[in-house]
Amino acid sequence: SSKTFWTTTGMFPQELIIGFPKCVKISKVAIQCYLVRTLRIERSTSKDPVDFEQCIEKDLQHREGQLQMEEFPLPEFQATYLRFIIQSAFDHFVSVHRVMAEGT
Repeated sequence: SSKTFWTTTGMFPQELIIGFPKCVKISKVAIQCYLVRTLRIERSTSKDPVDFEQCIEKDLQHREGQLQMEEFPLPEFQATYLRFIIQSAFDHFVSVHRVMAEGT
């Protein structure tokens, strides 16, 4: 829902894990967030959310008073879980408003 969001508790790193009903192929990940400085995305193909491997880590640009909209085109990979780790932020609290994964 565009009216909801996930917010951090003020200390870093913070993580958010998204699970799929089965292993899927992903070619692009996008996130809409606020005040995130460094973001790492990891994947797991395990039945449970364990054994993650890093896909990408990126420093995001600060956009005063605006949501950050970042796309990560990636080489197609398989995943059962995606873990988003907010390594650092521009403030004590950040928010994640939308996460999208494209693929099959």
